[in-house]
Amino acid sequence: MSQSLISVTNDSDTACDLEALGRLAVFLLDRLRLHPDCELAITLVDDQRMTDLHVEWMDEPGPTDVLSFPMDELRSAAEGEVPEQGIVGDIAMCPSFAAVQAAEKGRSLDEELQFLMIHGFLHLIGHDHQELEDEVLMFALQDLILAEWLNEAPA
Repeated sequence: MSQSLISVTNDSDTACDLEALGRLAVFLLDRLRLHPDCELAITLVDDQRMTDLHVEWMDEPGPTDVLSFPMDELRSAAEGEVPEQGIVGDIAMCPSFAAVQAAEKGRSLDEELQFLMIHGFLHLIGHDHQELEDEVLMFALQDLILAEWLNEAPA
């Protein structure tokens, strides 16, 4: 497994567990049946950069917690199918924005970032929550994967 194809960068001023995010990326590739050598970039950004991205790509004002930028439109391989190699895409997360949500949910910042990364990763591989039915399915999968990750993740 080539973790060199996964980049985790902190361009914010907030200290975060980048190693855990890297391990989570490897876990997600395996759990969601994507090729282990897929490329994925995770970048933590400050409020201003997230605001700029949010305005540019979503035409929404202000910062947000997570944005996903799919590249090769990769999808989970079916059982017994060989996963396609390629570029999954980029996930941008804003720790200062996420810190507020973490406090509201009783999570640590790192726990919230891991939750958001799962959410963002699901968007990269085609999941969305535009329609209620899709939202129910995506959020159930997100919660299941988070529980599995927390069960397996080293403390």
